[in-house]
Amino acid sequence: MCEERAVKEEPIMPHYVFLCQDCNKEFTQILHIADLERGGVVCPHCGGKRVTQEITAFSAVTPKKS
Repeated sequence: MCEERAVKEEPIMPHYVFLCQDCNKEFTQILHIADLERGGVVCPHCGGKRVTQEITAFSAVTPKKS
């Protein structure tokens, strides 16, 4: 007998990499696109607000088709 399981899918939130212009440290934050567009990202190291988003590579995981 085959038993079906409910798979709970959690929303995948993008990871963004920032560089603080005040302390010159890089940090990662998980943000919703709306939060990114609103701005206001603060450096967790020094509290600085002069941060720039870095260009990063990404990978995607897709379901395997049989």
